[in-house]
Amino acid sequence: MSSTAPPRGSPSPVGLAVSPEVEAALACGGAVVALESTIICHGMPYPKNLQTAMEVEAIVRENGAVPATIAILDGVPHVGLNSEQLERLAISGRQFQKTARRDIAQVVASGGNGATTVSATMFFAHKVGIPIFVTGGIGGVHRHGEKTMDISSDLTELGRTPVAVVSAGVKSILDIARTLEYLETQGVTVVAYRTNEFPAFFTEISGCKVQCRVDSSEECAKIIYANKNMHLASGILIAVPIPKQHAASGNVIESAIQQALKEADDKKIIGNAITPFILDRVKVLTGGSSLEASIL
Repeated sequence: MSSTAPPRGSPSPVGLAVSPEVEAALACGGAVVALESTIICHGMPYPKNLQTAMEVEAIVRENGAVPATIAILDGVPHVGLNSEQLERLAISGRQFQKTARRDIAQVVASGGNGATTVSATMFFAHKVGIPIFVTGGIGGVHRHGEKTMDISSDLTELGRTPVAVVSAGVKSILDIARTLEYLETQGVTVVAYRTNEFPAFFTEISGCKVQCRVDSSEECAKIIYANKNMHLASGILIAVPIPKQHAASGNVIESAIQQALKEADDKKIIGNAITPFILDRVKVLTGGSSLEASIL
């Protein structure tokens, strides 16, 4: 069994538009980091979304890699965006459809515009041979998921697409313990960076221990290489906790989340309604600081 990704340096897959910068980096074996676009269109308002997107790309470049923000523009999946395209995403916002793997065919066929989630970003990254994807948080098993079966496609994508996803973990509005159980079922290696506990996005603490801890980027690279060399065909989740200098604000937000969860239970809000309710309540309870912490 072998990976379906093209060898690095091979021509771009038909139907995809790969930016000249990304294509050149892949052709010479350079480092390329995939970035999602849902956070730009659905995660924050303009112009904060554009500023954040540009800052993230700049950080990637400062660390010696080429950023490849991924989105679908006018029915064409793009891997790597120029400044004008980034601005278009930021200004358009929710006019761009939130696009997971299941939505790709429909958005492409209709000539539509799609902001890629974790699952769609992984799919396109792997298709062009990008092995690393950095994002804020991934989706997971929603609370009461054992009844609603509301499980993010991010988790199944991690089970079948060999891309290493670096994130701040899973927000505690989700069921983190069941999320980790589901990832185990999918055969996904879960790695915690310099901690023994899986981070909960806004805070270092989730109460969930992990089997694999690494303390250096070299250790991460060895795991990614072993996963590729063994043709496991599954992804890796590398969870990096919130920086300690921002932990205090993270703890405030975590307290607000727990209060919002209690309110949701009291009001018997479940299913698809629970996540927007909690996010809205957390934003109110924290005076909007949850948005700033998400950017950090």
